[in-house]
Amino acid sequence: MNESTRGSGAALTIGLCFMVAVIEGFDIQAMGVAAPKLAPEFGLTPSQLGWVFAISNIGLVIGASLGGRAADRFGRKPVFIGSVLAFGSFTLLTAFSGSFGVLFASRLLAGLGFGAALPNMMAVAAEISTPQRRSITASAMFCGMPLGGGLSALLTQVLPPDFDWRTIFIVGGILPLVVAVALKLWMSETLVASARSKEARVAVGQTLFGDRRAMPTLLLWLTFLPTLVILYLFLNWLPTLVMANGLDRSIAPQASLAFNFASVVGALAVGWMVDRYGARWPLVAAYALLIVVIVALGSARHLTPVLLLSGAAGFLLLGANYALYGVAASYYPTNMRGTGSGASIAVGRVGSICGPLLAGALLGAGATATHVVQYMAPVAAVACIAVFALSFFSREN
Repeated sequence: MNESTRGSGAALTIGLCFMVAVIEGFDIQAMGVAAPKLAPEFGLTPSQLGWVFAISNIGLVIGASLGGRAADRFGRKPVFIGSVLAFGSFTLLTAFSGSFGVLFASRLLAGLGFGAALPNMMAVAAEISTPQRRSITASAMFCGMPLGGGLSALLTQVLPPDFDWRTIFIVGGILPLVVAVALKLWMSETLVASARSKEARVAVGQTLFGDRRAMPTLLLWLTFLPTLVILYLFLNWLPTLVMANGLDRSIAPQASLAFNFASVVGALAVGWMVDRYGARWPLVAAYALLIVVIVALGSARHLTPVLLLSGAAGFLLLGANYALYGVAASYYPTNMRGTGSGASIAVGRVGSICGPLLAGALLGAGATATHVVQYMAPVAAVACIAVFALSFFSREN
């Protein structure tokens, strides 16, 4: 992005992206919050519920792959607006689902919109900020996602106990349609015309693996994949796992609140540390500490330690994940950034599909809540090793 386009326009664009992230986080967490009421109404088994959690992430994988590539060709702004309109419309459709088939399809199509939006946000964060502030800019945008997830859980605390689960998706569907108008009016286009010209286009394989980008690409994938396995297992199953460990249904959503709101602080703190001290030690430390927290959380049986450990898990996991969004985009040149970011998100979201399905399968096979959580410790170790190795490769800019 040209220097002349930074400043107030950049701040407004970051703010609009933050609002989109809040809405995305609200919707993603909404399914986990609505599940205790939704599942009995549709007669869903734990395995079927796992698929409802997972199907939007399948759409997200497809959307991220296509959306990032489209943004490199047509510009960030038009693809981003179309993505927001898509996930808003199909989130609204979720509220009016009358059968399992419609519910399943609406979540898949909403996921397509989510997926196409995310690599755009990663690319915009890289293009609208200086290299010295890239991680904190990405973190500032994406920390809206856990904030939105926390607001989704908080909404259940202020609504009457017998509230209709559809209310959550009506709110989550209308808001994106409103924000899309604001994006049209005020969002800056960060991809200059020369970068999306026909001459600047590069094949996908060359983007990901050419010019010594093969190892950074593979290590990014190996970091994002296990991170998203853990993240989406927690986002979708944390209240259920807390109840399985003996806490009352009415207070189980508080664990989600702690996880999501601490994530906002973690995103900003880890993003700042990455910009200040480099990516290696802040990210390695975050994943190493996450392993300890996961082991402790799995065996926690009382409200206070559950809330503290849930918050710590959110702080570390989302802090590392969103700082990594800023780091990942910088491994690719401007005209390839949407494609590279989209591929990282798509591979990572395979983990977001596996996480909820894995929890459902383990619980269905008789595993305890303690085992389900603690099985995530070696998964976090894989991400820790991969991000350490990644830090030895230089970035494009």
